[in-house]
Formats: sequence, C-alpha cells, structure tokens
Amino acid sequence: MKKFFVIFLILFLILFTALVKNSTKRIDDMIFVLGENVRDLKKDFEIIKLEHDYLSSTEKLLEFRNLYFDDELVKKDIKEIKIINKSSNGLSIEKLKFINE
Repeated sequence: MKKFFVIFLILFLILFTALVKNSTKRIDDMIFVLGENVRDLKKDFEIIKLEHDYLSSTEKLLEFRNLYFDDELVKKDIKEIKIINKSSNGLSIEKLKFINE
C-alpha cells in the first residue's frame, strides 16, 4: 500500500510540475508579446512627439514658410473655404460648415 501511495504521489507531482511549467511558459509568452507591443508603441509615440514638438512651434512654421514657400502662402479667410463633393451626377461645391453654426 505504501508503494502504491509513493508511486501515486510521484506521478501526481510530475503531472502537477508539467501543468505549472506549461502555464508559466504561456504567461511568459504573453508578457513577451505585450512587451514587444509596448516597445513599438513607445517608438511610434517618440516619433510623433518629435514631429509635434518640432512642427508645432510658430517660429519653426514661420521659418519653414520663409525657407520653402517664399510668398506662395497667402492668408485666407476661413469662410472662403469650400468643399468639393464628387458624386455620380458630377461635382458639387458646398460651403464649409462649422459645428457651432
């Protein structure tokens, strides 16, 4: 009876160890995938933040305007902006609608 109990205990411990090992491996794989996703998102965030910080300053935008466009850029009134819609009937032009109007 003791031999049967010892053999049963050893088999139980082997199966329990295999179960714990498999679940730990699965959790480790999930952690790795999430870490890779976070790394990619951090890289994208840094690039977008750099673009925002670099392009959002008014001094830089004015510098770019003077450097690349000279006098090609003209200030427009926002009410002059129109929307062109293409449909099967042809083109239609609409005024730009604002949310608070």
